[in-house]
Amino acid sequence: MPIYDITVPIRSGMPVYEGDPAIEIQAWSALAKGDSANVSFLHFGAHTGTHVDAPAHFIEGTRKIDALSLEALIGRARVIRVPDDVVEIGPDFLAGCDLDRVERVLFHTGNSSFWSEGFRKDFTHLLPEAAEILVDRGVKLVGTDYLSIEKFHSGHHRTHLALLSNNVVIVEGLNLSDIAPGDYELICLPLRIAEGAGDGAPARAVLRSQ
Repeated sequence: MPIYDITVPIRSGMPVYEGDPAIEIQAWSALAKGDSANVSFLHFGAHTGTHVDAPAHFIEGTRKIDALSLEALIGRARVIRVPDDVVEIGPDFLAGCDLDRVERVLFHTGNSSFWSEGFRKDFTHLLPEAAEILVDRGVKLVGTDYLSIEKFHSGHHRTHLALLSNNVVIVEGLNLSDIAPGDYELICLPLRIAEGAGDGAPARAVLRSQ
């Protein structure tokens, strides 16, 4: 049963969402310097690379990242290929997708080719109206292959709010470059960060063939 790692490696210089903390990975102690062990110091934001958004990201008083249900984060998922020239995933596009009995959907777009560049503002995104359709269909996790599921500087956050207010987990920052459309088992585990705003956390995400 093949296992596909769809996690973007965290490294200095990788793209981060505009305004988010830069990534710093430094040696805190090092065998090469005569220390007793190698220990790394990590500094980056909760929404770095492949990560999970919790409702607390945009809605005060709601569930934090350490309280998300593992049941939503593990299970059958459908990868849907979005043509590279489609920048907005809207109701018309979803109308042509088979979403029967689908609880987790991952959108593979042209964004997956952006990871070797600086931050791009023209990434493919999910429109609020399409997010509402996914909620109505009972989807409980939506994943995308860039740093936000929503249009850059949308000004309203309606896509995030439509999903998170209905307890739909958002996974952002996937790399689906080598993944064919179809059904897989998704295993996506965010770090269980128990302090702070609880808005999100980096995650390791893999797919297994069904």
